[in-house]
Amino acid sequence: MTTHPTTSAQAPTAALHETFDGPALAPALRWFCEPARWSLGRGLQVATGAGTDFWQRTHYGFEVDNGHFLHLQARGDFVLSTRVNFRPRHQYDQAGLMLRLSPSCWVKTSVEFEPDEPSRLGVVVTNAQYSDWSTQPLAKDIGTLWFKLRVEGTDCIVQSSLDGQAWQQLRMAHLAELDPGRPVACGLYACSPKAAGYEAEFHFLSLLPGRDTSAAQP
Repeated sequence: MTTHPTTSAQAPTAALHETFDGPALAPALRWFCEPARWSLGRGLQVATGAGTDFWQRTHYGFEVDNGHFLHLQARGDFVLSTRVNFRPRHQYDQAGLMLRLSPSCWVKTSVEFEPDEPSRLGVVVTNAQYSDWSTQPLAKDIGTLWFKLRVEGTDCIVQSSLDGQAWQQLRMAHLAELDPGRPVACGLYACSPKAAGYEAEFHFLSLLPGRDTSAAQP
């Protein structure tokens, strides 16, 4: 079932719960670098293009800003979440959540595939057009994860879960361009920095205004 956004004079942004089972995307959703192949039905199926990524300068020196990003606009505090199944083929294949203010300021979280070692569950935070990357190993037999981004003021709290119930904190980060009154693009992303052929399936995208009162505080 697809629920379209609602409006409220009191809410800082509109709520959305998209399950990708309809004939078309919810009107609020837009593509940045739309993939050549994607479909709806049993979730959102995305096949990534080769040489797609989001990264700015740090360590590797390159600047890439052409990943596939399905997003909507939000402002103020909110909670963004999804469940993704991933079938990677090449090193660094990835899919998860992203929050983007500009090419110079954004955060993304995903699992990045490593063919010959454990994959990397991690978060990339980009400020002033420099990216950093925090990671932890993830067993290769895990093919489904839940991700959550909590925006609180000018900060972003990133969490993941193996079952959608028990959450672990991956990162707490400040975003230099984030302002509660400024619209921000937030949603799902997928990319393949090396070769094409990665397939990701997103089961839903949820955006809830306000703070996550159920989240454990550090």
